[in-house]
Amino acid sequence: MDRAAAQQSSLVRVDLSTLLKLSGPVVLSRLGIMAMGLTDAVVVGRYSATQLGYHALGWAPTSVVLTMVVGLLAGVQVMTARAIGEGRRDKTGAVLRRGLIYAFWIGIASTVFLAIIGPPFLHVIGLDKDLADGSSRALLVFSLSLTGYAISVTASFWLEGLSRPGPAAWAMWAANVVNLALVLLLVPGTFGIPAGGAVGAAWATTGARTFLAIATLGYIALMPEARALGVFAKPERDRAAEAEQRRIGYGAGVSNFLEVSAFASMNVIAGWISGLTVAAWAIVLNVAAIVFMVPLGLATGAAVLVGKAYGARDPAGVNRAGAVSFAVAAVFGLVVSLAVWPTATLIVSGYTTDAPTIALAAPALVLSCLFFFPDCLQVVAAQALRARGDVWLPTYTHLTSYVAVMMPLAWWFAIPLGMGINGIVWAVVIASFLSGGLLLGRFWMLSRRNRPDA
Repeated sequence: MDRAAAQQSSLVRVDLSTLLKLSGPVVLSRLGIMAMGLTDAVVVGRYSATQLGYHALGWAPTSVVLTMVVGLLAGVQVMTARAIGEGRRDKTGAVLRRGLIYAFWIGIASTVFLAIIGPPFLHVIGLDKDLADGSSRALLVFSLSLTGYAISVTASFWLEGLSRPGPAAWAMWAANVVNLALVLLLVPGTFGIPAGGAVGAAWATTGARTFLAIATLGYIALMPEARALGVFAKPERDRAAEAEQRRIGYGAGVSNFLEVSAFASMNVIAGWISGLTVAAWAIVLNVAAIVFMVPLGLATGAAVLVGKAYGARDPAGVNRAGAVSFAVAAVFGLVVSLAVWPTATLIVSGYTTDAPTIALAAPALVLSCLFFFPDCLQVVAAQALRARGDVWLPTYTHLTSYVAVMMPLAWWFAIPLGMGINGIVWAVVIASFLSGGLLLGRFWMLSRRNRPDA
């Protein structure tokens, strides 16, 4: 019995070490995504609080579509990890090639959809005309970045599924350098270029994402192992693998769409209150999104660990990988809450020097510390469930928590009850605890089923 316990402890340590090694570069990459948004928000916010509102509302519909696109491509990561677990490394190239085709057409369709639907949508949801006009101009430029970003996501997911996330992380930070140069040039207007404000920031994002796609594909093409992995070989048709890759993507895509749509609707509710509330909520949401990148990186590590164990037909390994991932996510959620709570005013002051915006955003950011913990757990649990083949339960959970519960609560708290931005934050807190509880409960139920003594 002692020997079995020691062996189990050793396996836990191995999984923990592997999770941290996998997640570290992925977290760095995900933080790079948010650093790009943070750079834009800070530069635009310091240029003009009004332009920051345009930027936030122009970004909101784009973020919904973009996050859905990322979800639709999640099958690349999971299927690559499963192929490695099955000992079929040569089949991973087929996963990448399918993913790139999906990414190209999904990106084109997303751009067309946003260009047609986005501006009319912003003009019919009750915003002031100036706010709707300014945000529509930014939205149209943001939409042009989606195809390049989808391609870069596919390449990054494939590398992460191979347990080689480092190159994607370096490419993301190189893209941040490109974005920083462009945003400083285009937002305030430099070297005789007219000030672009929110639209200038959107062009900077588009340029940086195009660079990112080229950089990641270039790295893969130059990999010494590329031919052995089947990157350049036209794969034989495998309808079952194609269907499974799409199925995982459909579940994650719908789930991401529901969750991000619900969060984007918070921008609309804030817009119904005032333009100042939009700017304050944009700051709170940006900080929360930066925090979210760490558990999102942990979720990738969890998916790779769980996916490999699932491909190797190792139920105990699946359960152990999930448990280790949840523990790390929980610790991070608690630590970051304790760090942000006393420094909220200082953090908000980094985004803007506008005193009314700081007075509105700082208390809301303090309150948001209540949802960091459950939010960390729910994203890791959702990805772990998908990696073990439970694709649709996370989608139903996000539908319940963020659409059926959070959206109406946010409106009721913020407007009829007069709680303003704090009402929006309370709705997020409640939804995050609900989502985290449901997803962890589901993983626990599946783990019980797979126990030999269950």
